[in-house]
This record gives sequence, structure tokens and C-alpha cells, in this order.
Amino acid sequence: MPRAKWVVASLTVALLSTTVVVLQRTEGAAPAASTTDDALPSRALGLSGHRRLVRELEQSGENRPGEATRPRRVAAGPLRTVSGPLRAARPLRLRIPSTDVDVPFGGQDEEASWDSAGPAPGAAGTAVVTGTALRLGELRRGRTVEILRTDRRTAVFTVVRVSPGRASEWEEPPGRAQLRVIDGETAVLARLTGHRSSS
Repeated sequence: MPRAKWVVASLTVALLSTTVVVLQRTEGAAPAASTTDDALPSRALGLSGHRRLVRELEQSGENRPGEATRPRRVAAGPLRTVSGPLRAARPLRLRIPSTDVDVPFGGQDEEASWDSAGPAPGAAGTAVVTGTALRLGELRRGRTVEILRTDRRTAVFTVVRVSPGRASEWEEPPGRAQLRVIDGETAVLARLTGHRSSS
């Protein structure tokens, strides 16, 4: 009896070894000791293709589940500094890159709205923009606020002041292109420092 058990065990080991060698040769897999995602156990279970696809999607920056509704970034040209105000143009979107805010003007929920009785963002004077959930309290001096406009330019403003309240006491010299953004009880003052073309 013990001899029969020994023969069965030997045959089982031999069969398993042969199967591993055959799978390695036919699938071109790494040795069984490898710890990579494409090692033999993954290939044998048919998982390597799925893992490779997931890895490629992560590296290419494609949307993951739950991100399908986020707006796509518009391709933009290089940032150009400005020597003066831009021509007036209606604003389309407000972006704050450092806090990942990207909202339209005049959308269904009025995420951002521009006081059209005053200057347009980027034109001479102080444009006033109000909104909700803009996370202005997280902004600091030196950060940027971008306004995508109908003239296919993105006006880039650099934050010079963040203050609680509406900050109506700020001195705003005429002729300079500035932006005042108000969200609830936080106000931000930013000056036009550049622009880029958008496609």
C-alpha cells in the first residue's frame, strides 16, 4: 500500500511539472517564480489581458468609472504674458486649476455668473463673477484663475488677495484688467497676467 501511494504521488508531481512547462512555452509566460502581473498564474486564469488593459488605461489617463461626467480639458496653447487688457469677450467657463474647479457660466444651476453690467473678464476694469461651490477659501496668493472666453482665448488671472466677506473696500485702479470672484463669504481679487489660445 505505501508503495502505491508513493507511485501516485510521483506521477502527480511529474504531471504538474509537465503542465507548467507546456503552459510556459505556449503562453510565453515568465517563470512561475515571477511576481509580475503577467506571470503564469494570471495567464492560466485568463486575467493577464484584463490587467494589461487596466494598466494601459491608467497610464493613458482615460476616464475611470464615475468620471464620465467630468468636463474634458480643452487643448490650450502656451501661456503668453500681457502688456494690457484684452478686448471684451463673453466668458464661457471658469477654471481654478489648483482646486480642480471647472464650471460653466450661465448653466442650468448657475454654477458661475458674470455681472454683465460691468467689464468682461480680461477687459479693462474689474469684472465681477459670483458662484457657488467655487472653493475660494482654499486659494492662496500666486494661484491662478482662468476664464475661457468666446474669442477662443483663455484669460489667466493671478490671485493677489483672498479675503472673507465681499471685500468691497478693495482699491481697484481703473484701466487695469482685474477679476473679483465671490463665493458665499469669500472674495478673491486677481489681476490679468496672461492669456492662451484655446482650440
